[in-house]
Parts: sequence; C-alpha cells; structure tokens
Amino acid sequence: MPLLLFSFLLSSGFLPVHPPVWGFYGHRKINRQAVYILPPEMQYFFKRNIDYLTEHAVDADKRRYVSRFEAVRHYIDLDVHGEMPFDHIPRNWSEALFKFSDFYFLDEKSDTLSLFIKDSTSLSKGRPDTLCLHPKLSAGISLKAPYRDFRRFFTQYFLPNYYEDTWTAPCDSLAKALNISADSLSCTKLLAIDHLSEHGVLPWHLQAMLRRLTDAFSVGDEKKIRRYAADIGHYIGDAHVPLHTTENYNGQLTGQDGIHAFWESRLPELFADERYDFWVGKATFIENPKDYFWNIVLESHSLVDSVLAIESALRRQFPSDRQMCQERRGQTMVRTQCPEYAAAYDSRMGGMVEQRMRAAVRSVGSIWYTAWILAGQPDLRSLGPEVIGIDSTGIGEISEKRKFSISRKHE
Repeated sequence: MPLLLFSFLLSSGFLPVHPPVWGFYGHRKINRQAVYILPPEMQYFFKRNIDYLTEHAVDADKRRYVSRFEAVRHYIDLDVHGEMPFDHIPRNWSEALFKFSDFYFLDEKSDTLSLFIKDSTSLSKGRPDTLCLHPKLSAGISLKAPYRDFRRFFTQYFLPNYYEDTWTAPCDSLAKALNISADSLSCTKLLAIDHLSEHGVLPWHLQAMLRRLTDAFSVGDEKKIRRYAADIGHYIGDAHVPLHTTENYNGQLTGQDGIHAFWESRLPELFADERYDFWVGKATFIENPKDYFWNIVLESHSLVDSVLAIESALRRQFPSDRQMCQERRGQTMVRTQCPEYAAAYDSRMGGMVEQRMRAAVRSVGSIWYTAWILAGQPDLRSLGPEVIGIDSTGIGEISEKRKFSISRKHE
C-alpha cells in the first residue's frame, strides 16, 4: 500500500478498529508449522507450496485496507450478545443474519415504519411461530407472517444483497410469500438492516472458507487451493486469540490499551522460536466443522478475563520503569514491552499464548485435511509444479519468484 494512501486511511479513521491478529510473524509461523502435521498424500503439494502458505498467511489482514467487508471476518464480539454459552446465537449463517436484522417498509407517504409491531416480537430473543406485521402495512388489517415463510422470503430476497450498501426488496414479493394480494399492502419498498456483522462474523466466515477450500480441492484448482488454504489458516489463527472474541479487544474499556499487540505479537516474537513447542501430532478429520469452529471461539472467549486480569495485576506489581523499553526495528526506535516484563506476563499466564498457537497449528492442519477428505481425497501430485502467488493485497495473481524466511520483526 502506498505510504500516502496508508497515511490518508489512518488519519481518516477508515482503517478497521480491530488490530491484526498474531502479528505477521505469528500467522506465518502457524501456517508453516501446520504443513508438517499433514498426511504424506497432502504433504507432496503443501510442502512444495510451504513458502507461499507462509508468506501469504497475512493476505487477509492486508485486504482489510481495500475492502470494508474484510475486517468483520477476523473477530466476533461475543460479549455484546450476552453470556456463555451463547446458545441463542444461531450457528447457521443465514439464520443468524436473519435473527439479527431489522426490517422496515416505506408506506405510500414514503415514511419508514417497522415491518413488525414494536415489541410484539423480537427475533433476537427467540424464534416465534408467527411475526405480527405492522397494521399500517395492510390498511389497518392485522396480518401475521409465519416465521418459516418470512425466513424463506429473507433468504430469497435480502440475503443476496449482503454485499450491497442497502438491502431492499419489492413489496409484491412479500405478498407472494405470504399468499396475499399485493393490492392489500400499503407499501412501496421493503428494507432490511444488518446488525450482526458490526460485531464480527468470524465463526460463520470459517464455514464459508471451508466450503471454498473443499470446492477448490474437488476441481483441482491449485491457485484457489493455495489461496484458500492460506486464508483459512489466517482466520483460524484469529479465532484462537481471546481478545478477538470481545468488545474490549485492546483493553480500551479497562485502561489496558496496547494489550492486544502485547499478547498476540510481542510474546510470540520473543519466545516462539526459543521456548514454544510446535509439535502437535497429526492432523485429524473434523466430523462437525460448524461446531468445531464455534468451540474454538468459545474456548478463546473463556480466556478473556484471565488475559486482562493477569496483565492488570502484573502492571501494578512490576517496577514501572522496567515495563516499557526502547527497541530498534530496522532504522526506527520503537517503544515496546521489555523482554523481562513480557517474560513475566507469559509465565503468569501459564503458557497460554503457546497453547493457543499450538491449538491453532493443530486446527489449521486438521481443517486443510478435512477439506481434502470432503473433496474425495484427490491426488494432489497431479497438480502442476509452478507456484503462483497473489500480490500484497491478496487480490491480483502474480508469479512467485522468491523464497521466504520468517522475520521476527514487525512489518
């Protein structure tokens, strides 16, 4: 990204609120290590592409700056939805999007009114059998829409608009869905507003990425296999970071600003190579990927309180003049946590960062393996030898000419 453009985006507040997860070093380390837990039938292809999978492990973070839909794929603020175990959140994407959307209609005077009677039903609190429509929609006549019928209507007319700026549908389509006359509706347009995505869609996006990778394996599309394998590795890494499951993602709500980078970047950069053990056994087939992805984010969320409380206590007890140090990064001196202070935090958490990185490696390899199994275990040796890469934004295709070695420095 050109420096001037990056500076403009930063100053304009366009950049995503949530910081990148694991830092570039951590994401690359996870994807690289995951290759080694694959079965021999997959390693022929994945080892040959290990440098691609390593370097392009961070493409998803780079896309945050070119697509407004990207950032929400990296996190889910579970705490805004209530408390564990969040059983009220549908694990199915379209069901969740439907449940956390608001619906309106424009009457013949172009006034915007709620499609449903206020407080008579609440999709976000349950699943009623019927939905009571606003009486002004039908000239004062009480109408009830069966939940199943309106859900089907949403899937057909609103869901395809997900990537559009506004979600609209014609009124006669609703009449058809409810099996009533279009002339009986005092309506010129239907509107829907998504309130799910603003709090993150990570576990649902993982399900979509698994389908894409499976399809790429099925048709033997080596470019897409590489790209989707690298990307899903990134998102799985994100899901293992506790601070990417909470609204308090950077400690900004508890006076702990900067804890995000401390936990997910500073500690791995200091200790991953020297202290962390990344041998996690062999990849396994995941029987129920949907539940598997949700269990990852739920387990991460269960660690949030410890991440915050341990750092807060350490900050009060550790000598303040030994907490932050100046460190050279290339030609620049930066202020970051002192190694001694970082080691104390890592120790007090009982190896949590190492455990989450190990779990991420195991999950990435297992999901690659699962996609391959679901695709019918295609022969990956038949794929061509040329390694094709994508540019720094993860959008355009370019030839991959150079090898990659992991850097311990911030980028």
